Amino acid sequence: MIGSLPPAAVMILGALLVPLLRGRARTGWVLLLPAASLAALLALGEGEFGQVSIFSYELTLVRIDGLSRIFGWLFHIAAFIGLIFARRGGSALEDASALVYAGAAIGAVQAGDLITLFVFWELLALSSVFLVWARGTERSYRAGIRYLIVQVGSGVVLLAGIIAHARATGSVAFDHLGTGTLGTGTLGTNLILLGIGIKAAFPLLHNWLTDAYPEATYSGAVFLSAFTTKVAVYALARGYQGEDLLIWVGVLMTMFPIFYAVIENDLRRVLGYSMINQIGFMVCGVGIGTEMAVNGAVAHAFNDVLFKGLLFMSTGALLYRTGTTKCSELGGLYKSMPKTAALCVIGAASISAFPLFSGFVSKSMVMAAALEQNLDIVWLFLLFASAGVLHHAGIKIPFYGFFGPDSGIRTKEAPTSMLIAMGMAAFLCVFNGTFPTWFLYPNLPYAVTYEPFTSAHVISQLQLLFFAVLAFVWLRLSDREPHELPSTNLDADWFYRRFGRGLALAGGGVASRLRAAIAARTVVAAGDVIGSARRYMGPSGVLGRTWPTGVSVIWVAILLLVFLLLYYATTPVTNALPPP
Repeated sequence: MIGSLPPAAVMILGALLVPLLRGRARTGWVLLLPAASLAALLALGEGEFGQVSIFSYELTLVRIDGLSRIFGWLFHIAAFIGLIFARRGGSALEDASALVYAGAAIGAVQAGDLITLFVFWELLALSSVFLVWARGTERSYRAGIRYLIVQVGSGVVLLAGIIAHARATGSVAFDHLGTGTLGTGTLGTNLILLGIGIKAAFPLLHNWLTDAYPEATYSGAVFLSAFTTKVAVYALARGYQGEDLLIWVGVLMTMFPIFYAVIENDLRRVLGYSMINQIGFMVCGVGIGTEMAVNGAVAHAFNDVLFKGLLFMSTGALLYRTGTTKCSELGGLYKSMPKTAALCVIGAASISAFPLFSGFVSKSMVMAAALEQNLDIVWLFLLFASAGVLHHAGIKIPFYGFFGPDSGIRTKEAPTSMLIAMGMAAFLCVFNGTFPTWFLYPNLPYAVTYEPFTSAHVISQLQLLFFAVLAFVWLRLSDREPHELPSTNLDADWFYRRFGRGLALAGGGVASRLRAAIAARTVVAAGDVIGSARRYMGPSGVLGRTWPTGVSVIWVAILLLVFLLLYYATTPVTNALPPP
């Protein structure tokens, strides 16, 4: 029975039962669903399934190939680990939302047409916002509203592009859509790219991520880090491989978040900027478009979900135990939470691309592909971004969270379920980084000929990391490093949050006055109608008072006569005589 269901349906339909279960029954059920969904994926094999025809368009609900398969496996792994992490104190709302969210992500990467993609695209937005709202604070509510507006807006732009593309081509197949050259795409393909770019957190379209993710629950941020942006990376790899615009968009994404992350006080917001930085490597790889570059982008997406999830889990454990993730309020917690601290260091080493950790074997593929295509300037930018990652994620997260100046906070170690989830992610980070040819490389979309463990690569990476650490130490000792202070850093969202709020209030005032004017005129018009009806039909009106019987008979006769005249006037005359 499982094998006959699309993997996404197993997760989404199974989530409907979660609110009815309690305790261990709910725990067993939510952990069973990712395993059952993965079994359904393995039972399908490769190919296209679930073809239906709607309004002359052919839809393919499930398409399994080299690109969608590895993302499908990744999302099942992420869902399982995240659900284990959420076992301590997670609500039924969070469990159900996470399952629907994961199922929508799986459905999106397996969609064989743009309409099916759009359906799951919107379901991603509608299900994930509850992971923000579940925190139950005023800040999380407002952040969730802004997040939902942006995510639904992304779907609206995507739908407009799909409609334009379908009108121009007569097809809704989700295949390669790009032209490879900036400015030569159609209206439809450009709108689709913009809709995907919003979800991928392109520059100036990225603030929904750093706004909402830090306001989610301690486990909600783990799920949010795994699915939305990676679905967007998949969509770019599927539709816009080799689009040269994406090279420079990706480079910009790797660069600007570094400066924000360095001065940010909230560790989960630091990870939000770090996520944009890492997505930039993936977008750049898709833009370069060679087999090695796309393999690097996909491999880095796979590894990023694991090590970024591990870092979000470690900060989530801090939030769970201490109630805060502010650098200015933390420090010295390695004494109370040594296991969490050690696991956090593994995540930091992985994102920093230390040899034998996962980032080392995937990020370098994108950089090597840039050199192969003689994109030396791009390679230099990516090299600078790699050094910046070590500072803001590789050092800042564990240092200020666990090893910095002692804050005096003493608490318990993270709960067992959290440690198990973090341990699983840490194991996969080390496994993929040490043995990439055992699982990661063989399952990439194209055959892999890249060898990461060359002496030149290892030595150059160690040199980069050594001097990046040396720069941090020098800045720290010379008191030139930005101090971690309780503050709010302004980003591009300041403009629409500042002026957009004023515009919305002004528009609301105009709408209120217009509604009041319309209501007043409606009341006056309704009064006139009622007054007229009362004059003619009231007790003293012409039609309301009692008439004599004779007058009534006369009026009935007159109406009957009028009816007969109208009948004969409108009835055609026919010859009643038979033909000779």
